[in-house]
Amino acid sequence: MRIESFAAYHLRVPLRMTIKHASHTRRENDAVVIACTMSDGTVGWGEGLPRPYVTGETIESVFEMLESPNVIGHFLGQCCADLAAAVSLCRSVNLGLQGRGFGNSLRCALELSILDAVTRSMKVPISAVFDAIPEIQSLRRMTKTVQYSLVFTDLPVRKLIFYSLWARLAGIRFVKLKVGVAGNNDLARLKTVRRAFGSNVDLRVDANEAWTPEELTQRLEDFRDVGISSVEQPVPHVRLAELAGLRGKAAVPIMLDESVCTRDDLDLAVREGYCDLINLRISKCGGLISTALLAAAAHDQRIGYQLGCQVGETGILSAAGRHLATSLDHIRYFEGSYDRYILKHPLTTPDITCAWSGRAPMLTSPGLGVDIDTHALRQMTVSERHWHAEPPSVLAGGRQV
Repeated sequence: MRIESFAAYHLRVPLRMTIKHASHTRRENDAVVIACTMSDGTVGWGEGLPRPYVTGETIESVFEMLESPNVIGHFLGQCCADLAAAVSLCRSVNLGLQGRGFGNSLRCALELSILDAVTRSMKVPISAVFDAIPEIQSLRRMTKTVQYSLVFTDLPVRKLIFYSLWARLAGIRFVKLKVGVAGNNDLARLKTVRRAFGSNVDLRVDANEAWTPEELTQRLEDFRDVGISSVEQPVPHVRLAELAGLRGKAAVPIMLDESVCTRDDLDLAVREGYCDLINLRISKCGGLISTALLAAAAHDQRIGYQLGCQVGETGILSAAGRHLATSLDHIRYFEGSYDRYILKHPLTTPDITCAWSGRAPMLTSPGLGVDIDTHALRQMTVSERHWHAEPPSVLAGGRQV
């Protein structure tokens, strides 16, 4: 079985609401979706979300890289006889990354499309690929259900109260509040959430690079009585080095997100003592394989990790996240599978959105376990490109190569 063709789509995905945090405000989401077709006709799908403020990528830079001969050309015509061969092929591509994971969203979309196609053809779930990654076997643990966190963005206080009370009744146990948006009283908002949920909910905050190192110390002192479990990406990446002197003085553990996209980023953060935890997001980290490897590396270096997501992920990345969530051990928190609550129109079927309680089951169907709604794909497509492998040559004995 070999890779016959690829199609890449620039999708503009409308959201149900305006979603705002300290780094960005969006009402729609630009995504790159890739289809990989195998010689047996099986089609697999992948998704990547280029974010300039995360990995430096844009839609334009992704499509430029796709035209490079060492990207699409590297994969076209390649054979994938089994899972080990597919994993090896995905790990072999060289995108010439230039710092902070530039190219990771493209790598993610390509990798997912290939792995989805191969595992669909083999009639096994995509989570089976984790068995073909030797470095992560100490973390392998199958879980039938996971419970996702509820993430509050820049909501008015009255909605914050309503959704908090509703979520408490639904059984939500983990909550993250976005902070650092200009004009908001973050302490008052935190107290509102804490009063609504009581003491039993695990409450953490995400500043999305909003604070200076000096502000971080004051904010955490202000939040002390609220009881938060971690603060995510509190300072801009360019001031990351200043966390080395602040981490030990911080009242709560520090989690890095935008500043950890690659293994080099993680090693630097550990060596210099910048953080206690990292946020793993599949598109940001370059796909399922790279994300799993980062989790294993973090665990080996005694750094905690959560599985995060990016605003506006379609069901492709939601499914990929679910497979990782139910396949690896020691994940501190889970985020994602918010499709029905966030997207105006779903791209995939069936609906795998987590329940009101945040709970969601393992996916067991072949591949990612979701199918593409081709009508929705067409409605959201801004542009597309297609590539095809050269026909295999035929030798004298009739054998194709």
